[in-house]
Amino acid sequence: MSQTPPLPRRRQLVLGLTAAPAALWLGQPRAQTTADAWAAVERSARGQTVFWNAWAGSAQTNAYIQWVATQVKAQFGIELQHVKINDTADVVQRVRAEKAAGRALGEGTVDLVWINGENFAAMKREGLLFGPWAENLPNFRLVDVAGKPTTRNDFSVPTDGMESPWGMAQFTLMADSRRLSDPPRSMQALLALARSQPGRITYPRLPDFHGTTFVKQALVELAPEPGLLARPVTDAALASQTAPLWKYLEALRPHLWRQGRQFPQNAAAVRQMMADGELLLAITFNPNEAANEIAARRLPPTVISWQFDKGTIGNTHFVAIPYNARSAPAAQVVANFLLSPAAQARKADIAHWGDPTVLDLGKLGAPERALFGSRPLPGQVKAPAPTLPEPHASWVDPLEREWARRHVG
Repeated sequence: MSQTPPLPRRRQLVLGLTAAPAALWLGQPRAQTTADAWAAVERSARGQTVFWNAWAGSAQTNAYIQWVATQVKAQFGIELQHVKINDTADVVQRVRAEKAAGRALGEGTVDLVWINGENFAAMKREGLLFGPWAENLPNFRLVDVAGKPTTRNDFSVPTDGMESPWGMAQFTLMADSRRLSDPPRSMQALLALARSQPGRITYPRLPDFHGTTFVKQALVELAPEPGLLARPVTDAALASQTAPLWKYLEALRPHLWRQGRQFPQNAAAVRQMMADGELLLAITFNPNEAANEIAARRLPPTVISWQFDKGTIGNTHFVAIPYNARSAPAAQVVANFLLSPAAQARKADIAHWGDPTVLDLGKLGAPERALFGSRPLPGQVKAPAPTLPEPHASWVDPLEREWARRHVG
């Protein structure tokens, strides 16, 4: 059961942590974190409780976070409490309200938050984040910042060390090969399939994250000037770049499940409808989800996963520390643990989660690389496609509002 910490009494800014390096506590940039500095962080973290506000919509992710809790307790003496949430925007609003009430460092109710996209952009813009701190973490040196540039760029917003990466995602489709032997390799091919198989394709209702990603995938493929999507949205850009998108969705709609008059609530519902044979395909943002479901015997081994030939949207998900966290030292230690080869390998293992790693395996020693399985498994993407960048975070709200205006009611 999730817990929320009681509102703390007003305390001094440093909270008795003056033995720790100011560069880490106050988020000032450092070229490198020394071993002595990090040891001081770990000493200050011991005995602290971290209230980690994290999405709780998956049994696998919840179990993984519980495993993390056992590890940081045993290794660092940190109590980790998973505050289970459905929408990160609620956390942003809570921290925003705490800032409006004048709560300073050490007086917040959130120590760590699972975040990315428009929620990160809002917290960064409004001064709701502690930092920069992420690139001071000892394990950050293992992150594949060159091969996975979204580890430093969140929905076209530079992270600037204000959040630490801990997992990768890419828009992926899945289908039972017994029912769909020639899967569509683009949004236009998906439209052609829907026309030939009416009622057997759909996507989640926005603002469900997967539904929004489906719409953004179409936007990225169809926009006349894709480069504009990396910039903050303007009225002119919104009108010019989304015109082909709305035309596409209107052409698709009458061929969708229930003629597009209703949409499933989430990706899990779509996946179940695919498993039941009601739909031909499902979507996910985890390339290993089908393999995970096959291993758990919730999907048959004939299910395949694929991505579009010219690429699909991908991003990184992160953890961030609010500006007023009570346990900023311990939150940093937890974030550093999440970047450890052991934690990343367990998360990438489909038996536990199947979330792709942010690490560069070439930076690891042979024993650490061996933690990451190399044998392809049923349901995994056989030929990964290029990762296409997310539109700037500011595009999300207007896209969702306009979709709702056109598709709801």
